[in-house]
Amino acid sequence: MDLCGFIAWQRPDEPFIRRLIEVLDVERTPEAPHRSLVDLRRLESPDPSAFGLFVNYMRQREEDFATSVQRQALVRPEGIIGAVVGGFYSLLSPRYPSRVFTDSSEALSWLGVQEAKAAALQAELNQLVVEATGQSPLLLQLHRVLRPRLVEASLTDTAREMGMSERTLQRRLKEAGTSFQAELNAVQVRTAQQLLLETDMKLTAVAVEVGCASLQHFSSLFRKLVGESPSTWRDQQRKTSPGGSPTASQERPTGE
Repeated sequence: MDLCGFIAWQRPDEPFIRRLIEVLDVERTPEAPHRSLVDLRRLESPDPSAFGLFVNYMRQREEDFATSVQRQALVRPEGIIGAVVGGFYSLLSPRYPSRVFTDSSEALSWLGVQEAKAAALQAELNQLVVEATGQSPLLLQLHRVLRPRLVEASLTDTAREMGMSERTLQRRLKEAGTSFQAELNAVQVRTAQQLLLETDMKLTAVAVEVGCASLQHFSSLFRKLVGESPSTWRDQQRKTSPGGSPTASQERPTGE
């Protein structure tokens, strides 16, 4: 069985989407019918302009893809971002069977990939992401689990979600040269950066959204990791890059 598709992570911007479109133009070849896997589990936030560009492209190519794609599985992240990604098909009218999943194993099974081959394929795809991001699978998984749970994040619940004991998670993080609290803080600040750029939320609201107990705590954490206050960082970023945000190649808060 022929299988095509792509993986995206963090916050794909317009240049990324334009490169992706070039690749997809090859995929819509009627002489090579295939099944498609779109893995967006690692997405952190959508870029409205990039998202719109991709939707417009797909609308214009619907008939072409209908002759080449036999079925398509989209794997979305959890939380609000997952809801946005899952709503992608509501903007289109694909002429081939399509389903949205939160588990990549279920998606591959629905696409007809045998369990043994699916495990090997997932391992290969995970390695490609590791090479592209420069981050270990453990930290990628940890960040993915933490993002939708920042307000009530705990070592116990996170370890359980990742399928390991607290002691095992702490040991593996120590081996990676980090800790649960350090990674939680990194995700909190990165999420805060996105909110500061993409919304007009007040600092107090941002602090609450990322799970900080007070504005003072949030400001202190942000300054520690980024090197300047949240308000100063927001002002500078908007002046130098209106509507900008951390790029898809970044994995840590800038300035860390």
